[in-house]
Amino acid sequence: MRSDLHLQHDLIAVEHGETIHALLELTAPAMPGASERPPATLEVVIDRSGSMRGERLSAALVALDALVGRLRPTDRLGVVAFDHAAQVPVAAGPVGDGTAVRAALGRIHPGGMTNLSGGLLRGIQEARRVAGEEGATVVLLSDGHANQGVTDHARLEAFAGGAHGARISTSTIGIGLGYDEDLLAAIARGGGGNAHFAPDGDEAGRALASEVEGLLAQTAQAVSLTVRPSREVAAVRLFNDLPSTPIEGGFMVELGDLYSEETRRLVLEIDVPAIAELGLAQVCELELRWVDLRTMRSELATIPVHVNVVPGDQAAGRTENAKVVTELAFQRAQRAKRAAADALRDGDVGRADSIWRGAAHALRSARALDPSGELAREAALLEELADQSRRDAMHARKRARADHHMKARRRGREL
Repeated sequence: MRSDLHLQHDLIAVEHGETIHALLELTAPAMPGASERPPATLEVVIDRSGSMRGERLSAALVALDALVGRLRPTDRLGVVAFDHAAQVPVAAGPVGDGTAVRAALGRIHPGGMTNLSGGLLRGIQEARRVAGEEGATVVLLSDGHANQGVTDHARLEAFAGGAHGARISTSTIGIGLGYDEDLLAAIARGGGGNAHFAPDGDEAGRALASEVEGLLAQTAQAVSLTVRPSREVAAVRLFNDLPSTPIEGGFMVELGDLYSEETRRLVLEIDVPAIAELGLAQVCELELRWVDLRTMRSELATIPVHVNVVPGDQAAGRTENAKVVTELAFQRAQRAKRAAADALRDGDVGRADSIWRGAAHALRSARALDPSGELAREAALLEELADQSRRDAMHARKRARADHHMKARRRGREL
């Protein structure tokens, strides 16, 4: 795992407290040769309630059928189908030549109500049963709201979080416009996975394919970051929207699994106190932990965070790190997406429009620092969402929540 740390400012004025931002970039190891890849475990949980009848269910099953051919005979696959009750048409185990799996997929038909919790828990059980040291990925596809079984968002997030502690990640794919995006985002958050929005069955198939691509290219699992501020530091906060847990002397952030050469970007906000002595001063220590899938060894890297304390006149001439400034602007835009989506949920289209356009203006103001053009593209997306919210608020809301999840939580900024 490669790590690169960038500070917003190189210099801090002596005896002058301020808040600075630090950007931590993490890059996963490269994928070994295909023959060296350990067996992967995939558990697909498919909603077969009545609303999935027709194109949605058939497209999801066709996509899953096609993905069977991507897996090696030793890879493990399981399928749970649920309506008011959960069934296991494909018991989790080696794919083999895929004949039995494909035959079982052909026997899945639409049913009745939506006991999402029953399907999710059964899928996690199956994944736990066969997952080896490499862990497993559960992918939940649904087009509706949980209306039977456990329906509380926090409890379902906790179910996924418990599985994540056992190296089982959970991603979700919401199909159409009728699903509960807050619920599926909560499950993906707890499970350390992705939350996809698929307007139709074909998009659901592509989302499922992307999850399989990521699973087969994983090189680091159970990645976490422990943040320990120095004694004098007032506070350290994570700017990204990621699950964190308080621990003695700091907090721990769960990053989930990383695929081959994937880069994640995390922004820390550090309240640096007034420091009386000149020279380097440590304000924070970071501990990065992960399991390297090439060796199945647990790894640890320690990253100290220092500031350079200088006289005030010298600090006055400092320049800001463009990489940190642009990433901070990008992450602020992700916060705006979520805030606007919440406004749309409450029926306030005008507020959502104002949030999106304000965030787009801020991005365009910072675009001169970003030669990649990413901030300009993100600004255009926010303006597009604002326009769409006037025509189709539900569609805009679901797009915004899914995009927020991918960029603020799971994948970070993709350049």
